[in-house]
Amino acid sequence: MAPVDARASIRVTIGCSPVEGVAEEIGVTVAAGATLLEALRASGVLERHPQLDPARHAVGIWGRVCALDTVLKEGDRVEIYRPLQVDPKEARRRRQRLQREVATCSPRR
Repeated sequence: MAPVDARASIRVTIGCSPVEGVAEEIGVTVAAGATLLEALRASGVLERHPQLDPARHAVGIWGRVCALDTVLKEGDRVEIYRPLQVDPKEARRRRQRLQREVATCSPRR
């Protein structure tokens, strides 16, 4: 890959969780006018984690789902979203139930 001219480039961050419990954040410099997909490719995250397929998984910027052809701005945070394994409300209920059981030393049900 040829070096990017600093005058015509922007710096963005790629954030992803390729598997449960693992999070990656990669800074990458891309040409001004680069798209979300171009930044993902430039970061190398798609080659390192082929299970993260932007055609199958939602992608976005700062928590908002966006199209792959969205043009990026300086400082954007590009994210790849995996499907949720557990409903967040149910996960919270489980954690609270476990905390109550530990606090009272009662046996699990």
